[in-house]
Order: sequence, then C-alpha cells, then structure tokens
Amino acid sequence: MTVYFHEEDLPAGVLADGPVAVDTETMGLLTPRDRLCVVQIADGRGDEHLVRFNPGSDYAAPNLKAVLADPARIKIYHFARFDLAAISHYLGVVAAPVYCTKTASRLVRTYTDRHGLKDLVRELLGKEISKQQQSSDWGGPVLSEAQREYAASDVRFLHVMMTELNLRLAREDRTALAQACFEFLPHRAALDLAGWPEVDIFAHV
Repeated sequence: MTVYFHEEDLPAGVLADGPVAVDTETMGLLTPRDRLCVVQIADGRGDEHLVRFNPGSDYAAPNLKAVLADPARIKIYHFARFDLAAISHYLGVVAAPVYCTKTASRLVRTYTDRHGLKDLVRELLGKEISKQQQSSDWGGPVLSEAQREYAASDVRFLHVMMTELNLRLAREDRTALAQACFEFLPHRAALDLAGWPEVDIFAHV
C-alpha cells in the first residue's frame, strides 16, 4: 500500500479500470469561498493518489477530469453531496455516476444515527481510522505526513464498504431506492451551488 502525491493533476494510466473512490479536502465548508485543495482517488487495489492544487491554480487537470467525468466509472464517495459540489465548482465536471456510502448507510443502518466514515469503518470492517487532521490547514505549502495519511484513509476503505453496504441494501430490499438517491445527488449538489444549500424545496412549508 502506497500513498502517491501529485501536483495539479493525476498522472495518466495510474488507475486500473472500474470504480474509483473519491474524496476532497477544501479550505472550509462554503464551496464558492473555500477553495479545493486536494482530491484523493483510489482504484481499490491498495494504493491511493493525492492530487494537490496550489493557490491560484487554474484546475486544468486533464487526466483527473477525464477519470472523474468518465460515465463508465462509478465514483464512490462518503457524503457525495459535498465532494460533487466542490469538483463541479472548481474542476468543472460532474463526477458521476455516484455511489455514496453515507447515503447507503442511512438507508440500511436505521438502528443508529452515527453515519460518519469512522463509525462505518469501525462497524463494517473492524478497523480504526483517525479524524484528527479533518480540520487542519489543507492550503499550506506543505502537507504533513499525518495530513497525507488522513487524506488517503478517506478513500482507502470505500470499495469494500460499498460491497458490504450493497449486501445490506439487497437484504432490506432498498437497492432501487438507494440507486435513485445516488442518481439525484449531482442535482442536490447543483442546488447547493445555486443557492439552496439548507432549503428542502420538496417541503410543504
């Protein structure tokens, strides 16, 4: 298992075919204000790739964009709504089709309100991950080894979690419902960017 670090783009040909796990690190939670700093991506075969964008980046990244926009590749996220918005706003692509482990968890783990990545990894895989670097400065000139490991761990387990969650979705007869939610997520992210981040436009009042 190796964590590879790249500046401004993903090298061509480093990912195998098939689904990819994707995550982002930004300067904060307001997408138009808080710039995209890092995109993490992994093909599920043991290595993770971190692509760092510097201040003033033009976010050209043709290789990374090609992977993210590839309609033949499922993109696996944990809380896809946020990552989709950041990728759309800064990289200018819709990174779909989507699988969201947090959405799947909420559909099948109705016995708990704990749907964070750390909780899922612990319950489904019996492993522990640290969230200590979650609120660190991702825009600095140097990313620490702790930051790199944290970023890599955010995509390291998503493939195996998707497999386990799919079994539970099938068991509870919620696969079709989950797929409908996944297909809507790019539109939910678009609503966030368009100015409806906290408003349920389907609500009665």
